[in-house]
Amino acid sequence: MAIGPVQLIVLGFNHPDFHGEVIAELERLRESDTVRVIDALAVYKDQAGELEVEHLSNLTQSEAIELGTKIGALIGLGIDGEEGVEAGAEAGAEMAAEGINFFGDADEWDVLGDIPNDSAAALILLEHHWAVPLRDAIARAGGFRVSDGFISPLDLVGIGLMTAAEARELHEMETAAAAKS
Repeated sequence: MAIGPVQLIVLGFNHPDFHGEVIAELERLRESDTVRVIDALAVYKDQAGELEVEHLSNLTQSEAIELGTKIGALIGLGIDGEEGVEAGAEAGAEMAAEGINFFGDADEWDVLGDIPNDSAAALILLEHHWAVPLRDAIARAGGFRVSDGFISPLDLVGIGLMTAAEARELHEMETAAAAKS
C-alpha cells in the first residue's frame, strides 16, 4: 500500500470528549478523502503522571487489522498493559537498531512527557491524502523535506494573512484550555 505524508498531532485537553465533535470532524475529513487516520489514541494522565491509554479511531475493522497500533510503536508506548509497553518499546528499539531515528537527535520529542499531569491528549497519526501528488512531484523534481510545523495565528499578522484582532481571537481559542490548567 502506498502511503501519503504522515503527521503525528498531539492535542491536549483538560476535560476531553474524544467521541464527540473531534471524532465527527475526523470522519468528515476521511469521507472527503482529505486525510486518513492511521491510528488515534487517547492518553489520560492522572495527577501523579500515571497513564491510561484508550484506542480511538475512525478506521474500518480491516484497516485497523492491517495497520495495527502504529503510534505505540512510533513513540515506544504499548497498549496492552506491561506486555504492550514492552512490545512498543521493543518495536522502537528495533527500528533504532536498524539506524532509523524517528525524531532525530536534535528533534527528539517526548510526546508523553509533554502531556501535563491531570489532563489528557489525543494522539492522532494522520496520512495526508491531499498531499500525495504534491509530494510525488517534489520528489520527481529532486526536492526533499527540510522541516515543517504549524504557524501560530499571531505570526500571521506580520505577513498580512490575519488582522491582530482575528489572530488574538484564534490564539485565545487554541490556548484557552491550556491556560485553565
